[in-house]
Amino acid sequence: MNDMPRFFSTEEHSWQALVDGEPRAASGGETFAVLNPANGKVIASVADCSHEDALAAIDAAHRALPEWRARPAADRGAILRRWYDLMIAEEDALARLITAEMGKPLPEALGEVRYGAGYIKWFAEEAERVYGEIIPAPVGGARAFVTREPVGVCAAITPWNFPNAMLMRKVAPALAAGCTMVAKPAEDTPLSAIAAAHLAIQAGVPAGVFNVVPTSNAGDVGRALTESEVVRKLSFTGSTGVGRELLAQCAGTVKRTSMELGGNAPFIVFADADLDAAVDGAMASKYRNAGQTCVCANRFYVQRGIYDAFCAKLVERVRALKVGDGAEDGTEVGPLINQAALDKVSRLLAEAVAGGARIETGGANKDGLFFEPTVVADVARDASIVREEIFGPVAPIIVFDTEAEVVAAANDTPYGLAAYCYTRDLGRAWRMSDALEYGMVGLNEGIISSVAAPFGGIKQSGMGREGSRHGIEDYLEMKYIRMGGLSA
Repeated sequence: MNDMPRFFSTEEHSWQALVDGEPRAASGGETFAVLNPANGKVIASVADCSHEDALAAIDAAHRALPEWRARPAADRGAILRRWYDLMIAEEDALARLITAEMGKPLPEALGEVRYGAGYIKWFAEEAERVYGEIIPAPVGGARAFVTREPVGVCAAITPWNFPNAMLMRKVAPALAAGCTMVAKPAEDTPLSAIAAAHLAIQAGVPAGVFNVVPTSNAGDVGRALTESEVVRKLSFTGSTGVGRELLAQCAGTVKRTSMELGGNAPFIVFADADLDAAVDGAMASKYRNAGQTCVCANRFYVQRGIYDAFCAKLVERVRALKVGDGAEDGTEVGPLINQAALDKVSRLLAEAVAGGARIETGGANKDGLFFEPTVVADVARDASIVREEIFGPVAPIIVFDTEAEVVAAANDTPYGLAAYCYTRDLGRAWRMSDALEYGMVGLNEGIISSVAAPFGGIKQSGMGREGSRHGIEDYLEMKYIRMGGLSA
Protein backbone atom coordinates (compact mmCIF):
# COMPACT_ATOMS: atom_id res chain seq x y z
CA MET A 1 0.00 0.00 0.00
CA ASN A 2 1.34 3.40 -0.98
CA ASP A 3 -0.18 5.03 2.10
CA MET A 4 1.25 2.51 4.54
CA PRO A 5 1.90 4.51 7.74
CA ARG A 6 5.42 4.92 9.02
CA PHE A 7 4.72 3.01 12.24
CA PHE A 8 5.07 -0.22 10.24
CA SER A 9 8.81 0.41 10.10
CA THR A 10 10.74 -0.83 13.10
CA GLU A 11 13.14 2.04 12.49
CA GLU A 12 10.42 4.53 13.45
CA HIS A 13 11.01 5.19 17.16
CA SER A 14 7.72 6.81 18.12
CA TRP A 15 4.78 4.52 18.75
CA GLN A 16 1.79 6.02 20.49
CA ALA A 17 -1.38 4.70 22.04
CA LEU A 18 -4.54 4.69 19.95
CA VAL A 19 -7.44 6.32 21.77
CA ASP A 20 -10.67 7.54 20.18
CA GLY A 21 -9.32 6.84 16.73
CA GLU A 22 -6.18 8.97 17.09
CA PRO A 23 -2.55 8.40 18.07
CA ARG A 24 -2.01 9.66 21.60
CA ALA A 25 1.10 10.20 23.70
CA ALA A 26 0.99 9.14 27.34
CA SER A 27 -0.54 11.88 29.50
CA GLY A 28 2.74 12.35 31.32
CA GLY A 29 4.84 12.10 28.18
CA GLU A 30 6.58 8.94 29.36
CA THR A 31 7.79 6.23 27.00
CA PHE A 32 9.32 2.78 27.37
CA ALA A 33 11.69 0.87 25.11
CA VAL A 34 10.85 -2.28 23.19
CA LEU A 35 13.84 -4.56 22.61
CA ASN A 36 14.56 -7.16 19.96
CA PRO A 37 15.19 -10.32 22.04
CA ALA A 38 17.53 -11.68 19.36
CA ASN A 39 20.10 -8.92 19.80
CA GLY A 40 18.98 -6.69 22.68
CA LYS A 41 18.68 -3.60 20.49
CA VAL A 42 15.98 -1.00 21.03
CA ILE A 43 13.54 -1.16 18.12
CA ALA A 44 10.93 1.33 19.30
CA SER A 45 10.00 3.87 21.93
CA VAL A 46 6.38 3.42 22.97
CA ALA A 47 3.92 5.62 24.85
CA ASP A 48 3.91 4.47 28.48
CA CYS A 49 0.25 4.84 29.38
CA SER A 50 -1.02 5.40 32.90
CA HIS A 51 -4.22 4.83 34.85
CA GLU A 52 -5.43 8.19 33.54
CA ASP A 53 -4.79 7.16 29.92
CA ALA A 54 -6.67 3.91 30.44
CA LEU A 55 -9.65 5.84 31.81
CA ALA A 56 -9.59 8.08 28.72
CA ALA A 57 -9.67 4.99 26.51
CA ILE A 58 -12.57 3.53 28.51
CA ASP A 59 -14.45 6.80 28.14
CA ALA A 60 -13.85 6.77 24.37
CA ALA A 61 -15.12 3.20 24.13
CA HIS A 62 -18.17 4.11 26.22
CA ARG A 63 -19.05 7.06 23.98
CA ALA A 64 -18.59 4.97 20.83
CA LEU A 65 -20.75 2.09 22.06
CA PRO A 66 -24.30 3.31 21.27
CA GLU A 67 -23.61 4.00 17.60
CA TRP A 68 -21.57 0.83 17.06
CA ARG A 69 -24.02 -1.55 18.74
CA ALA A 70 -26.89 0.03 16.76
CA ARG A 71 -25.24 -0.69 13.42
CA PRO A 72 -26.71 -3.60 11.49
CA ALA A 73 -24.67 -6.76 11.94
CA ALA A 74 -24.03 -6.85 8.20
CA ASP A 75 -22.38 -3.42 8.37
CA ARG A 76 -20.15 -4.45 11.26
CA GLY A 77 -19.25 -7.61 9.38
CA ALA A 78 -18.36 -5.68 6.24
CA ILE A 79 -15.98 -3.43 8.18
CA LEU A 80 -14.33 -6.44 9.78
CA ARG A 81 -13.93 -8.03 6.37
CA ARG A 82 -12.14 -4.91 5.11
CA TRP A 83 -9.91 -5.10 8.17
CA TYR A 84 -9.10 -8.71 7.31
CA ASP A 85 -8.21 -7.72 3.75
CA LEU A 86 -5.83 -5.03 5.03
CA MET A 87 -4.19 -7.46 7.45
CA ILE A 88 -3.53 -9.90 4.63
CA ALA A 89 -2.29 -7.14 2.32
CA GLU A 90 0.21 -6.10 5.00
CA GLU A 91 1.03 -9.60 6.25
CA ASP A 92 4.73 -9.39 5.44
CA ALA A 93 5.19 -6.13 7.33
CA LEU A 94 3.16 -7.40 10.26
CA ALA A 95 5.19 -10.62 10.35
CA ARG A 96 8.46 -8.70 10.39
CA LEU A 97 7.09 -6.67 13.27
CA ILE A 98 6.32 -9.81 15.29
CA THR A 99 9.78 -11.23 14.63
CA ALA A 100 11.44 -7.97 15.64
CA GLU A 101 9.62 -7.57 18.96
CA MET A 102 9.01 -11.20 19.92
CA GLY A 103 11.80 -13.14 18.21
CA LYS A 104 9.98 -16.02 16.54
CA PRO A 105 11.19 -17.14 13.09
CA LEU A 106 9.72 -15.15 10.23
CA PRO A 107 7.77 -18.09 8.71
CA GLU A 108 6.12 -18.69 12.10
CA ALA A 109 5.35 -14.97 12.40
CA LEU A 110 3.73 -14.98 8.98
CA GLY A 111 1.65 -17.97 10.03
CA GLU A 112 0.57 -16.09 13.14
CA VAL A 113 -0.58 -13.08 11.11
CA ARG A 114 -2.67 -15.30 8.85
CA TYR A 115 -4.06 -17.17 11.84
CA GLY A 116 -4.96 -13.93 13.61
CA ALA A 117 -6.53 -12.46 10.47
CA GLY A 118 -8.56 -15.64 10.17
CA TYR A 119 -10.39 -14.73 13.38
CA ILE A 120 -11.35 -11.37 11.89
CA LYS A 121 -12.73 -13.07 8.78
CA TRP A 122 -14.53 -15.74 10.82
CA PHE A 123 -16.28 -13.30 13.14
CA ALA A 124 -17.06 -10.92 10.28
CA GLU A 125 -19.27 -13.75 9.07
CA GLU A 126 -20.56 -14.71 12.53
CA ALA A 127 -21.83 -11.17 13.14
CA GLU A 128 -24.94 -11.99 11.12
CA ARG A 129 -25.53 -15.28 12.93
CA VAL A 130 -26.41 -13.95 16.37
CA TYR A 131 -29.89 -15.38 16.74
CA GLY A 132 -32.68 -15.07 19.29
CA GLU A 133 -35.38 -17.63 20.07
CA ILE A 134 -39.11 -17.93 20.68
CA ILE A 135 -40.29 -19.68 23.84
CA PRO A 136 -43.78 -21.23 24.07
CA ALA A 137 -45.77 -18.93 26.35
CA PRO A 138 -47.33 -20.61 29.39
CA VAL A 139 -50.63 -18.77 28.96
CA GLY A 140 -52.73 -17.52 26.08
CA GLY A 141 -52.46 -13.97 24.83
CA ALA A 142 -48.74 -13.76 25.48
CA ARG A 143 -45.44 -14.23 23.73
CA ALA A 144 -42.03 -15.01 25.23
CA PHE A 145 -38.79 -14.56 23.39
CA VAL A 146 -35.06 -14.15 23.91
CA THR A 147 -32.70 -11.68 22.26
CA ARG A 148 -28.93 -11.44 22.44
CA GLU A 149 -27.31 -8.06 22.91
CA PRO A 150 -23.69 -6.89 23.11
CA VAL A 151 -22.18 -6.96 26.61
CA GLY A 152 -20.93 -3.38 26.24
CA VAL A 153 -17.46 -1.99 26.75
CA CYS A 154 -14.91 -4.80 26.92
CA ALA A 155 -11.24 -4.97 27.88
CA ALA A 156 -8.53 -7.33 26.69
CA ILE A 157 -5.15 -8.06 28.24
CA THR A 158 -2.98 -10.01 25.84
CA PRO A 159 0.30 -11.96 26.08
CA TRP A 160 3.64 -11.51 24.35
CA ASN A 161 3.99 -14.95 22.77
CA PHE A 162 1.35 -14.37 20.06
CA PRO A 163 1.06 -10.57 20.03
CA ASN A 164 -1.10 -10.47 16.90
CA ALA A 165 -3.26 -13.58 17.02
CA MET A 166 -4.24 -13.47 20.70
CA LEU A 167 -5.49 -9.91 20.28
CA MET A 168 -7.46 -10.72 17.14
CA ARG A 169 -9.05 -13.70 18.90
CA LYS A 170 -10.56 -11.27 21.43
CA VAL A 171 -11.19 -8.09 19.46
CA ALA A 172 -12.82 -9.69 16.42
CA PRO A 173 -15.74 -11.36 18.26
CA ALA A 174 -16.21 -8.32 20.49
CA LEU A 175 -16.57 -5.95 17.55
CA ALA A 176 -18.69 -8.42 15.61
CA ALA A 177 -21.10 -8.65 18.55
CA GLY A 178 -21.42 -4.84 18.75
CA CYS A 179 -19.11 -4.29 21.73
CA THR A 180 -16.31 -1.73 21.95
CA MET A 181 -12.83 -2.61 23.18
CA VAL A 182 -9.89 -1.31 25.18
CA ALA A 183 -6.79 -3.49 24.78
CA LYS A 184 -3.63 -3.58 26.87
CA PRO A 185 -0.91 -5.49 24.99
CA ALA A 186 2.07 -7.07 26.75
CA GLU A 187 4.92 -4.71 27.58
CA ASP A 188 7.43 -6.82 25.63
CA THR A 189 5.36 -6.81 22.43
CA PRO A 190 3.05 -3.79 22.04
CA LEU A 191 3.91 -2.93 18.42
CA SER A 192 1.77 -5.60 16.76
CA ALA A 193 -1.33 -4.42 18.62
CA ILE A 194 -0.77 -0.78 17.70
CA ALA A 195 -0.22 -1.65 14.03
CA ALA A 196 -3.34 -3.85 13.90
CA ALA A 197 -5.45 -1.12 15.50
CA HIS A 198 -4.33 1.43 12.93
CA LEU A 199 -5.33 -0.97 10.17
CA ALA A 200 -8.73 -1.35 11.86
CA ILE A 201 -9.18 2.43 11.66
CA GLN A 202 -8.18 2.36 7.98
CA ALA A 203 -10.79 -0.34 7.42
CA GLY A 204 -13.53 1.89 8.81
CA VAL A 205 -13.78 0.88 12.48
CA PRO A 206 -15.19 4.09 14.03
CA ALA A 207 -13.22 6.19 16.49
CA GLY A 208 -13.36 4.81 20.01
CA VAL A 209 -14.52 1.33 19.04
CA PHE A 210 -11.03 -0.17 19.30
CA ASN A 211 -8.47 1.47 21.61
CA VAL A 212 -4.94 0.34 22.52
CA VAL A 213 -3.11 1.46 25.67
CA PRO A 214 0.49 0.17 25.84
CA THR A 215 2.19 0.42 29.21
CA SER A 216 5.14 -0.75 31.28
CA ASN A 217 2.95 -0.57 34.40
CA ALA A 218 0.55 -3.45 33.82
CA GLY A 219 -0.85 -3.29 37.35
CA ASP A 220 -1.79 0.38 37.13
CA VAL A 221 -3.55 0.10 33.77
CA GLY A 222 -4.98 -3.30 34.63
CA ARG A 223 -6.68 -1.93 37.74
CA ALA A 224 -8.24 0.84 35.68
CA LEU A 225 -9.81 -1.82 33.49
CA THR A 226 -10.90 -4.18 36.27
CA GLU A 227 -12.24 -1.51 38.64
CA SER A 228 -14.19 0.45 36.05
CA GLU A 229 -17.96 0.06 36.28
CA VAL A 230 -18.16 0.98 32.58
CA VAL A 231 -16.12 -2.04 31.49
CA ARG A 232 -18.48 -5.01 31.58
CA LYS A 233 -16.22 -7.78 30.31
CA LEU A 234 -12.53 -8.65 30.66
CA SER A 235 -10.72 -11.20 28.52
CA PHE A 236 -7.24 -12.24 29.60
CA THR A 237 -4.61 -14.61 28.27
CA GLY A 238 -1.62 -15.20 30.50
CA SER A 239 -0.45 -16.97 33.62
CA THR A 240 -2.78 -18.58 36.12
CA GLY A 241 -1.32 -16.46 38.93
CA VAL A 242 -2.13 -13.18 37.19
CA GLY A 243 -5.49 -14.58 36.15
CA ARG A 244 -6.40 -15.18 39.79
CA GLU A 245 -5.51 -11.58 40.65
CA LEU A 246 -7.60 -10.21 37.79
CA LEU A 247 -10.57 -12.38 38.77
CA ALA A 248 -10.39 -11.03 42.30
CA GLN A 249 -10.24 -7.46 41.01
CA CYS A 250 -13.19 -8.04 38.66
CA ALA A 251 -15.32 -9.38 41.51
CA GLY A 252 -15.88 -5.86 42.82
CA THR A 253 -17.92 -4.93 39.75
CA VAL A 254 -19.14 -8.48 38.98
CA LYS A 255 -17.59 -8.41 35.52
CA ARG A 256 -17.99 -11.15 33.00
CA THR A 257 -14.57 -12.72 32.41
CA SER A 258 -12.84 -15.01 29.96
CA MET A 259 -9.58 -16.52 31.17
CA GLU A 260 -7.11 -18.47 29.05
CA LEU A 261 -4.45 -19.33 31.61
CA GLY A 262 -1.48 -21.61 32.14
CA GLY A 263 -1.06 -25.11 30.84
CA ASN A 264 0.92 -28.27 31.51
CA ALA A 265 0.21 -30.35 28.44
CA PRO A 266 1.04 -34.07 28.55
CA PHE A 267 2.19 -35.69 25.30
CA ILE A 268 1.48 -39.41 25.53
CA VAL A 269 2.94 -41.97 23.12
CA PHE A 270 1.75 -45.58 23.31
CA ALA A 271 3.78 -48.49 21.96
CA ASP A 272 1.27 -49.04 19.15
CA ALA A 273 1.64 -45.48 17.84
CA ASP A 274 3.07 -44.51 14.47
CA LEU A 275 6.49 -43.60 15.84
CA ASP A 276 7.48 -41.25 13.03
CA ALA A 277 4.15 -39.41 13.25
CA ALA A 278 4.57 -39.09 17.01
CA VAL A 279 8.03 -37.56 16.61
CA ASP A 280 6.68 -35.17 13.96
CA GLY A 281 3.93 -34.15 16.36
CA ALA A 282 6.40 -33.74 19.21
CA MET A 283 8.58 -31.43 17.14
CA ALA A 284 5.63 -29.26 16.14
CA SER A 285 4.07 -29.17 19.58
CA LYS A 286 7.24 -28.66 21.63
CA TYR A 287 9.66 -26.54 19.63
CA ARG A 288 7.34 -24.18 17.78
CA ASN A 289 7.89 -20.62 19.03
CA ALA A 290 10.88 -21.90 21.05
CA GLY A 291 8.46 -23.76 23.29
CA GLN A 292 6.75 -20.53 24.32
CA THR A 293 3.10 -21.43 23.79
CA CYS A 294 0.41 -22.27 26.32
CA VAL A 295 -0.51 -25.47 24.45
CA CYS A 296 3.08 -26.67 24.05
CA ALA A 297 3.78 -30.26 25.03
CA ASN A 298 5.22 -29.73 28.49
CA ARG A 299 5.96 -33.32 29.56
CA PHE A 300 6.32 -36.44 27.45
CA TYR A 301 5.10 -39.86 28.60
CA VAL A 302 6.40 -42.69 26.39
CA GLN A 303 5.48 -46.34 26.86
CA ARG A 304 8.39 -48.54 27.87
CA GLY A 305 8.46 -50.70 24.73
CA ILE A 306 9.30 -47.75 22.46
CA TYR A 307 10.93 -45.39 24.96
CA ASP A 308 14.49 -45.76 23.65
CA ALA A 309 13.43 -45.63 19.99
CA PHE A 310 11.32 -42.52 20.51
CA CYS A 311 14.10 -40.74 22.40
CA ALA A 312 16.64 -41.58 19.71
CA LYS A 313 14.46 -40.31 16.87
CA LEU A 314 13.52 -37.15 18.76
CA VAL A 315 17.13 -36.39 19.65
CA GLU A 316 18.19 -36.76 16.01
CA ARG A 317 15.54 -34.28 14.89
CA VAL A 318 16.24 -31.80 17.69
CA ARG A 319 19.97 -31.73 17.00
CA ALA A 320 19.22 -30.65 13.43
CA LEU A 321 17.24 -27.55 14.46
CA LYS A 322 18.76 -24.23 13.50
CA VAL A 323 18.80 -21.69 16.31
CA GLY A 324 19.21 -18.01 15.57
CA ASP A 325 17.71 -14.62 14.84
CA GLY A 326 14.19 -15.15 13.59
CA ALA A 327 14.81 -12.71 10.73
CA GLU A 328 17.56 -14.92 9.26
CA ASP A 329 16.74 -17.47 6.58
CA GLY A 330 16.43 -21.02 7.83
CA THR A 331 16.03 -20.18 11.51
CA GLU A 332 13.73 -22.68 13.22
CA VAL A 333 14.12 -21.70 16.88
CA GLY A 334 14.47 -18.09 17.98
CA PRO A 335 15.36 -16.54 21.34
CA LEU A 336 13.40 -16.62 24.56
CA ILE A 337 11.51 -13.42 25.25
CA ASN A 338 13.59 -12.06 28.15
CA GLN A 339 16.09 -12.87 30.89
CA ALA A 340 13.41 -14.02 33.34
CA ALA A 341 12.25 -16.63 30.83
CA LEU A 342 15.82 -17.83 30.28
CA ASP A 343 16.44 -18.05 34.01
CA LYS A 344 13.31 -20.14 34.53
CA VAL A 345 14.17 -22.66 31.81
CA SER A 346 17.74 -22.95 33.13
CA ARG A 347 16.51 -23.50 36.68
CA LEU A 348 13.98 -26.18 35.76
CA LEU A 349 16.52 -28.11 33.71
CA ALA A 350 19.18 -27.90 36.42
CA GLU A 351 16.74 -29.19 39.04
CA ALA A 352 15.74 -32.10 36.78
CA VAL A 353 19.37 -33.10 36.26
CA ALA A 354 20.06 -32.83 39.97
CA GLY A 355 17.17 -35.27 40.47
CA GLY A 356 18.74 -37.88 38.19
CA ALA A 357 17.58 -36.86 34.70
CA ARG A 358 19.97 -37.20 31.75
CA ILE A 359 20.43 -34.57 29.04
CA GLU A 360 20.40 -36.29 25.65
CA THR A 361 21.03 -33.16 23.59
CA GLY A 362 21.20 -29.42 24.14
CA GLY A 363 20.91 -28.14 27.66
CA ALA A 364 22.87 -24.91 27.48
CA ASN A 365 22.24 -21.21 27.14
CA LYS A 366 23.84 -19.90 23.97
CA ASP A 367 24.62 -16.23 23.40
CA GLY A 368 22.09 -13.75 24.78
CA LEU A 369 18.59 -15.16 25.21
CA PHE A 370 19.06 -18.24 23.02
CA PHE A 371 18.65 -21.66 24.64
CA GLU A 372 19.62 -24.86 22.87
CA PRO A 373 16.70 -27.13 21.95
CA THR A 374 16.92 -29.83 24.57
CA VAL A 375 15.80 -33.39 25.23
CA VAL A 376 16.16 -34.70 28.78
CA ALA A 377 15.41 -38.34 29.58
CA ASP A 378 14.69 -40.38 32.70
CA VAL A 379 12.96 -37.45 34.37
CA ALA A 380 11.44 -38.03 37.81
CA ARG A 381 7.65 -37.73 37.81
CA ASP A 382 7.64 -35.22 40.64
CA ALA A 383 10.39 -33.01 39.17
CA SER A 384 9.65 -29.31 38.97
CA ILE A 385 10.13 -29.44 35.20
CA VAL A 386 7.17 -31.82 35.07
CA ARG A 387 4.93 -29.89 37.42
CA GLU A 388 5.64 -26.33 36.19
CA GLU A 389 5.02 -24.81 32.78
CA ILE A 390 8.45 -24.68 31.10
CA PHE A 391 7.80 -22.14 28.33
CA GLY A 392 11.06 -23.03 26.63
CA PRO A 393 12.54 -25.53 24.13
CA VAL A 394 13.08 -28.37 26.60
CA ALA A 395 11.37 -31.77 26.33
CA PRO A 396 11.39 -33.89 29.52
CA ILE A 397 10.64 -37.56 28.81
CA ILE A 398 9.15 -40.01 31.32
CA VAL A 399 8.61 -43.74 30.87
CA PHE A 400 5.27 -45.43 31.66
CA ASP A 401 3.86 -48.94 31.46
CA THR A 402 0.05 -48.99 31.58
CA GLU A 403 -2.83 -46.89 30.30
CA ALA A 404 -4.26 -46.37 33.77
CA GLU A 405 -0.86 -45.27 35.04
CA VAL A 406 -0.37 -42.62 32.37
CA VAL A 407 -3.92 -41.28 32.68
CA ALA A 408 -3.38 -40.74 36.40
CA ALA A 409 -0.04 -39.02 35.77
CA ALA A 410 -1.39 -36.85 32.97
CA ASN A 411 -4.32 -35.64 35.08
CA ASP A 412 -2.19 -35.04 38.19
CA THR A 413 -2.02 -31.27 37.70
CA PRO A 414 -4.22 -28.27 38.50
CA TYR A 415 -4.08 -27.34 34.82
CA GLY A 416 -6.33 -28.57 32.04
CA LEU A 417 -5.69 -26.73 28.79
CA ALA A 418 -4.39 -29.16 26.15
CA ALA A 419 -3.24 -32.79 25.97
CA TYR A 420 -1.86 -34.98 23.19
CA CYS A 421 -2.06 -38.73 22.66
CA TYR A 422 -0.62 -40.96 19.97
CA THR A 423 -2.07 -44.43 19.46
CA ARG A 424 -3.38 -46.55 16.57
CA ASP A 425 -5.78 -48.42 18.85
CA LEU A 426 -9.22 -46.95 18.12
CA GLY A 427 -10.70 -48.04 21.43
CA ARG A 428 -7.78 -46.56 23.34
CA ALA A 429 -8.11 -43.30 21.42
CA TRP A 430 -11.71 -42.92 22.57
CA ARG A 431 -10.90 -43.96 26.13
CA MET A 432 -8.07 -41.45 26.33
CA SER A 433 -10.13 -38.61 24.89
CA ASP A 434 -12.74 -39.30 27.58
CA ALA A 435 -10.28 -39.78 30.45
CA LEU A 436 -7.96 -36.82 29.89
CA GLU A 437 -9.12 -33.85 31.96
CA TYR A 438 -8.39 -31.14 29.41
CA GLY A 439 -10.38 -28.68 27.36
CA MET A 440 -8.61 -29.73 24.15
CA VAL A 441 -7.15 -33.09 23.13
CA GLY A 442 -5.02 -33.82 20.09
CA LEU A 443 -5.30 -37.46 19.00
CA ASN A 444 -2.40 -38.26 16.66
CA GLU A 445 -2.08 -34.49 16.09
CA GLY A 446 0.56 -32.12 17.44
CA ILE A 447 -1.07 -28.87 16.29
CA ILE A 448 -4.69 -28.44 17.34
CA SER A 449 -5.50 -24.72 17.20
CA SER A 450 -8.03 -23.67 14.57
CA VAL A 451 -10.19 -20.61 14.00
CA ALA A 452 -13.21 -22.89 13.60
CA ALA A 453 -12.63 -24.82 16.87
CA PRO A 454 -13.29 -23.67 20.45
CA PHE A 455 -10.05 -22.84 22.26
CA GLY A 456 -9.90 -22.98 26.04
CA GLY A 457 -9.26 -25.07 29.11
CA ILE A 458 -10.75 -26.39 32.32
CA LYS A 459 -9.61 -26.46 35.96
CA GLN A 460 -7.04 -23.71 36.62
CA SER A 461 -6.36 -23.26 32.92
CA GLY A 462 -9.27 -20.88 32.68
CA MET A 463 -12.88 -20.40 31.68
CA GLY A 464 -14.69 -19.53 28.50
CA ARG A 465 -13.90 -20.39 24.90
CA GLU A 466 -12.40 -18.37 22.07
CA GLY A 467 -12.82 -18.98 18.36
CA SER A 468 -15.47 -21.11 16.65
CA ARG A 469 -19.17 -20.24 16.63
CA HIS A 470 -19.03 -20.31 20.44
CA GLY A 471 -16.47 -17.51 20.66
CA ILE A 472 -18.95 -14.71 20.13
CA GLU A 473 -21.18 -15.87 22.99
CA ASP A 474 -18.86 -14.42 25.64
CA TYR A 475 -19.54 -10.96 24.20
CA LEU A 476 -23.33 -11.28 24.23
CA GLU A 477 -25.92 -10.94 26.97
CA MET A 478 -29.17 -12.90 26.85
CA LYS A 479 -32.36 -10.90 27.40
CA TYR A 480 -35.72 -12.56 28.07
CA ILE A 481 -38.84 -10.62 27.07
CA ARG A 482 -42.43 -11.56 27.79
CA MET A 483 -45.22 -9.65 26.14
CA GLY A 484 -48.82 -9.92 27.27
CA GLY A 485 -52.08 -8.33 26.24
CA LEU A 486 -52.21 -10.01 22.85
CA SER A 487 -55.66 -11.56 23.23
CA ALA A 488 -58.39 -10.15 20.99
